[in-house]
Amino acid sequence: VDWLVESGGGSVQSGGSLRLSCAASGHTWSTRCMGWFRRSPGKLDEGLATIDDNGRTTYADSVKGRFTISKDSAEALSLEMNSLKPEDAGTYICAADESPNAFCTLESKRTLGDFAYWGQGTQVTVSS
Repeated sequence: VDWLVESGGGSVQSGGSLRLSCAASGHTWSTRCMGWFRRSPGKLDEGLATIDDNGRTTYADSVKGRFTISKDSAEALSLEMNSLKPEDAGTYICAADESPNAFCTLESKRTLGDFAYWGQGTQVTVSS
């Protein structure tokens, strides 16, 4: 959807940091549950993190302790990424929908299609 817009991607060296942002302009009713996915060539889309409207978060094991998802407002989501590795490279996609908190977890949102809405993504490159 065109109302979910990611930004902040770029190129960093291994061990570096990036902060991604997702703006959900004018659709606060559709952002009760939000999350980030990563799309890499030759791999299935990977769910990285979710956050519900109580601020409860879930993370994939691959990013736990390195990435932090947060809601800056009902219309702004971010992903702070630290200690980046070459395998973190890919297109990072923001997703959102009205799911109740009990279903706003990576266990429930296993694929991007488990969200109702998602953006076009922002590219992250990590060099070794």
